[in-house]
Amino acid sequence: MVSCSRVNVRYAETDKMGIVHHSVYPIWYEIARTDFCKIAGFTYAKMEEVGVMTPLVELGSKYYKPAYYDDELEVKAKIVKLTPARIEFRYEVYNVKDNALINTGFTTHALVGKNLRPINMKKMYPELWNLISNSME
Repeated sequence: MVSCSRVNVRYAETDKMGIVHHSVYPIWYEIARTDFCKIAGFTYAKMEEVGVMTPLVELGSKYYKPAYYDDELEVKAKIVKLTPARIEFRYEVYNVKDNALINTGFTTHALVGKNLRPINMKKMYPELWNLISNSME
């Protein structure tokens, strides 16, 4: 499954050159990841309610073309790797105007309990594990 989220570049997200600042892309990744989870049926709120936390352990981003104020962008998200203790998302950011790929990225998250210690989601939360694993392509 791939989710598609739309964002419009806000003026506050640009730098002195009028280009979107690099620090904004991870925020858009979070928007796309949250939308992905909602569509797949496992919201962050539900996961935290049952005791599963997903702290970020790695982030990568590659910039191909700039985005500017008021550009409409589409952020695609998908899960590319899942283990009982980790989950990795990949992202692609496109400018809607010309469908140009402007950025790619990834985030890796640990699967931990409320005590922030790693868990085996497959064993401890099989229903949640099935929802997540079924949402992979």
